[in-house]
Amino acid sequence: MSLLKPLNFTALPKSQVNPTTDRRTRTIARLEEQKVLLKDASFVRKVRSFVKKEGVRTMIENDQRVLPWWKGAPDGSILFAIRIGSKTVEFEKGKAAVVVQAIDKLPAVIDTLIAATKAGELDTQLAQTSRPPQVKKR
Repeated sequence: MSLLKPLNFTALPKSQVNPTTDRRTRTIARLEEQKVLLKDASFVRKVRSFVKKEGVRTMIENDQRVLPWWKGAPDGSILFAIRIGSKTVEFEKGKAAVVVQAIDKLPAVIDTLIAATKAGELDTQLAQTSRPPQVKKR
């Protein structure tokens, strides 16, 4: 015990889960993927999963296709919408897309959306779109 005497011990605080920051982090990561997808149309996301092989649990990496969140409008402009799962985020009532005049201006719009997400301006919209947390059954 003489080696441990000079150390100060304390209780470890309980870690708190904040769903708002989790949503922000996921949305920012997906927006960054959209920027990469703009540059490289063959971009795929790497997804890790675990599989039992011969009774041993091993981790494998699979490719997951990333779908673009933008599409062309009939007037030649681009419509960009943030998606959470299969739902689109409504920025205002009935308005779920951002109009961009040209595809080369889309990275600047994505950067603006990332900055707004970091600042917390989209928290209410992201909370409305995401599903409620699941209750764990015992």
